[in-house]
Amino acid sequence: MSKHTDLDEHTLQSETVFQGRLLHVKRDRVRLPSGAVSSREYIAHPGAVVILAHFDNGDVLLERQHRYALRRDFFELPAGKLGPGEDAEDCARRELAEETGYAAASWRRLATLYPCIGYSDESLAYFVAEGLQAGTPQRDDDEFLEVLRLPFAQALAWIRDGRICDAKSVAGLLLLREGTGG
Repeated sequence: MSKHTDLDEHTLQSETVFQGRLLHVKRDRVRLPSGAVSSREYIAHPGAVVILAHFDNGDVLLERQHRYALRRDFFELPAGKLGPGEDAEDCARRELAEETGYAAASWRRLATLYPCIGYSDESLAYFVAEGLQAGTPQRDDDEFLEVLRLPFAQALAWIRDGRICDAKSVAGLLLLREGTGG
């Protein structure tokens, strides 16, 4: 057990190492609880939303999308990053409509999870969207994906067999399975 009851690290200096379209890499000098000085590198992220589009019969909406960093396609829940000053629920509504064409009659915030606490401040706000109505997607010019409607039991089987393996989607589907969202 630690002898320090105050575990806070206090920022002494902060610098931007890289500023990209999505990621902002920072390096900070911090004072540790012991009084020593150290450095911390992390990725500043605007935050994102994850949508559990849940049909009346229990089906869920997934996307198949190519993820360049891993050079492969993934089955995932609809999701997207927050715009500057954007409300999380507004972002979820926008992302669901833009990516899949669907609109939902009811929205419920389910949870907020932090996927990469060791090196990023990213937060994921999970929403359950119900009362779904199909429409026409309005994707960005550089956004290519396939929308799939899948029975919930099959989505869980896809987690077990590794077809659904990205952390945000696994976490969301398991939250829904546990009844927190469904």
